[in-house]
Amino acid sequence: MSVVTTTQPEPELAADGMPRGQAVLDALVELLDLETLETNLFRGVSPPQSPTRVFGGQVAAQALVAAGRTVPDDREVHSLHAYFIRPGDPRVPIVYEAERVRDGRSFTTRRVLAIQHGEAIFSLSASFQLPQEGLEHSTPAPVDVPAPLTLPDLGQRVVEGRGAGWMSQIPRPLDMRFVDDPVWSDQRVSASEEPNRVWMRADGRLPDDRLLHVCLLTYASDLTLLGSVLARHDRPEQPAQMASLDHAMWFHRPFRADEWLLYTTFSPAASGARGLATGRFTTEDGTLIATTVQEGLVRIPR
Repeated sequence: MSVVTTTQPEPELAADGMPRGQAVLDALVELLDLETLETNLFRGVSPPQSPTRVFGGQVAAQALVAAGRTVPDDREVHSLHAYFIRPGDPRVPIVYEAERVRDGRSFTTRRVLAIQHGEAIFSLSASFQLPQEGLEHSTPAPVDVPAPLTLPDLGQRVVEGRGAGWMSQIPRPLDMRFVDDPVWSDQRVSASEEPNRVWMRADGRLPDDRLLHVCLLTYASDLTLLGSVLARHDRPEQPAQMASLDHAMWFHRPFRADEWLLYTTFSPAASGARGLATGRFTTEDGTLIATTVQEGLVRIPR
């Protein structure tokens, strides 16, 4: 993945005053442009506005960048499987060590270990494929979904008193439009058997680099997925302790992360202080382009 450095424009401001737009998106793209330390060895950093631990979508996206840097350009990632091992420290750079597991005629396999303080905090396996033709089918397109531009963005939600959760205090490289009130919204207090839906796209224009678009989607996939576990239950009196444990994605078709994608998430099961969440990304015309599955720690205070 290559990134062209240009003069950074001044950031736009959302309705609530938080930075958004092309400048914020460019900063995220720069965050994914890892420093090469040695063959198979890379280094990444976290943004200055990070929460107390490294955001899981960030380390997953950076690890996928590291894997992609070791793969021929004619092969595209079709799946990843990852484990979150330890909380990451946003004040310390992350070293990514890529292992070239296999280079076959059609498939290429890579493993990446993310390291801080001499310990692994995250591991990822990714598979890349030479484009091929074969059978094609998909699930039916979502129905009765409002168009994204008819829904308020995060800044408008804050101004309207509907909140933006933990994303209310950080710059927003993604334009997110919630179809259903998210679990952290005061408007959503009761359990629901319906999936959660949110439109999202990169808030600006991205380079024509397919790996970059996949990495941006990997970053975005961790933003709302685990919340679908809480959505199956009434809101707890105290905030739940939540953390991603593992994460898997399958990329079915080419797409652009700077065009509207509908993320539909649902939790089929929860037990043992863990919750399973599934997600589907579809384009505006209803084409399924990616599937996600994640299990996370979900502890409800007594």
